Amino acid sequence: MISRDKFLDKPKQFVAHEWDELEQDSYKTLTKQEMDALRASKPRNFATINSWWVVLGQVAVTVLIACLCFIFSDRADRTVYTYSALVGGLIGFLPSALFLMRIEAARKSSKSNAGGFLAAIVSGEFIKILATFGLFIGFALKQPDLKWIPLLVAYLATLKCYLLAWFWK
Repeated sequence: MISRDKFLDKPKQFVAHEWDELEQDSYKTLTKQEMDALRASKPRNFATINSWWVVLGQVAVTVLIACLCFIFSDRADRTVYTYSALVGGLIGFLPSALFLMRIEAARKSSKSNAGGFLAAIVSGEFIKILATFGLFIGFALKQPDLKWIPLLVAYLATLKCYLLAWFWK
């Protein structure tokens, strides 16, 4: 058994040239031909997913939850639960669609540069947050008979579609 004192007496010391070798080996710049060969050998690692598919998935999850609310709720509350689930899904996917439209507008801009694209992402997120708060407050004030459990379940399920996009890739 190694004693604690023996372990602390002789800590591992990095020698300057060992550190430099470690740092130099941590990355390698690839040529265009090497990068093309890497893409050809592992195309799945370089695949991208269209962001609109995520929004379409959010719409599908919303419809699925609304159908489940319609099937499993009482006959008297069926329309209110279904409507509440549809509203929750709408609050989930509409701001995402607005964000994507902002990103698409920045991508199609003739003055596209890194700073402009970063500004589009920040402003798109701001629009997304404002739209989410506005929709929650607007529906809470205008539709007081909404059932919050199906609304929040549908809203949170649409947010989880972002995680599902990793599995789709």
